[in-house]
Amino acid sequence: MTGLFIVFEGGDGVGKSTQARRLAAWLGERGHEVVRTFEPGDTPAGREIRRLVLDHASGELDPRAEALLYAADKAQHLYELVRPALQRGAVVVCDRYIDSMLAYQGAGRVLDLGEVSRIARWATADLRPDLTVLLDLDPRQAVSGKSVKDKLESAGESFHDRARQHFLDLAAERPADYLVLPARDSEAAIAAAVADRVAALLSDRSGTLTS
Repeated sequence: MTGLFIVFEGGDGVGKSTQARRLAAWLGERGHEVVRTFEPGDTPAGREIRRLVLDHASGELDPRAEALLYAADKAQHLYELVRPALQRGAVVVCDRYIDSMLAYQGAGRVLDLGEVSRIARWATADLRPDLTVLLDLDPRQAVSGKSVKDKLESAGESFHDRARQHFLDLAAERPADYLVLPARDSEAAIAAAVADRVAALLSDRSGTLTS
């Protein structure tokens, strides 16, 4: 694949969508084809899955069922949207990916992390981002302040604490593949740091393709 795959991760309410939008605009201004997307739910099948996993009206799900639904969303998302975009050389900017499944359905729901990882890697054929931007924030400063919460956001402080720690653990395991930023830095400062890192990746990719 010749495109670039950039993922934004972190807890609810940390500003992932804002920074994904800013990065997509920055890339577009420089002439890159950009596909901005998100998980779960950015395909027709994914929208049904999103309703099942997040809408209170769908009732309580067994944690294993929830994990499998998230894995199904990822498989369809890559098949229908992400892989075709990467194959034609686009930059894919995605709000959430595998790390969210590992943090929420693995650490958050206290499922076996190895099993959840194997399911996620199988569902995605182990496609890994070129860069994961982790926006870090104490959940009490983010999701806890929301007045209207979906099922995942309503899971409680200990759930979100476990998820946050696992995001950080994943970044610590592969620091070269992550950019970890405090989510309460200014929007402009975060966007500039992300743009600097992505510019370096694009430069490296261009050099590799022309050498």
